[in-house]
Amino acid sequence: MKLQKAIYWAATGLLSLLMLYTATMYFVKHQTLVEVFARLGYPAYLVYPLAVVKIRGIIAIVTKRSRILKEWAYAGFFFDFILAMSAHINAGDGLYFLPALVCLILLMISYTLDRMINKKQPV
Repeated sequence: MKLQKAIYWAATGLLSLLMLYTATMYFVKHQTLVEVFARLGYPAYLVYPLAVVKIRGIIAIVTKRSRILKEWAYAGFFFDFILAMSAHINAGDGLYFLPALVCLILLMISYTLDRMINKKQPV
């Protein structure tokens, strides 16, 4: 059980740091991200809301104050990573889909171990 918790917190912590880094970049390098979003086929107005939602999602997962919000955060990140991977692959960006794949793997580890540790029934 201790090993599961250690792996859970390592995966969740790394995922949190990656999401906070990307959300910060959405604010700090806004124009660059607008250009990337345009190249991937997404509208520019999604940059700021996506940054805010990423921060709130991490807060929901780490604090565990609401099971329902935590589940929605996991689901939202899942779709974000799947869409990011497919957008980069479809745009022919080479290996730029790999960060989204790494985040998806961390997300699945975090979610699975959270369910195992807490032994919760489906929401």
